[in-house]
Amino acid sequence: MSLQKMMAVASFLFAANAFAKLPPAPPPDPVAAAAKAEKDKASAEKTKADQVRYEDRAVDNFQANMKTAGKPIPKPTPIVVAVAPVAAPAPAAAVPVKDVKLGVAVKK
Repeated sequence: MSLQKMMAVASFLFAANAFAKLPPAPPPDPVAAAAKAEKDKASAEKTKADQVRYEDRAVDNFQANMKTAGKPIPKPTPIVVAVAPVAAPAPAAAVPVKDVKLGVAVKK
């Protein structure tokens, strides 16, 4: 092995050992965690409202362009919400037939 490879392996092992000895992170502050959750929730609501607003602007722009071009405005396609499939009842366990031999019923 060359000296460079040995030094690389040694430095990797030293770094891995150093990271292994780091103390665990302190538990999060409940008050700060609640404030962060509230802030994230408000940000998500704002993002959702912005998305709806921009979608409405795009539709209005499209319809206005279709009107100025003299083309008919297409009707919106209804979106069908997928429903969870209903679980079928479990099939009954097959009962083995003991009196059948080679496809022919055996008489007792």
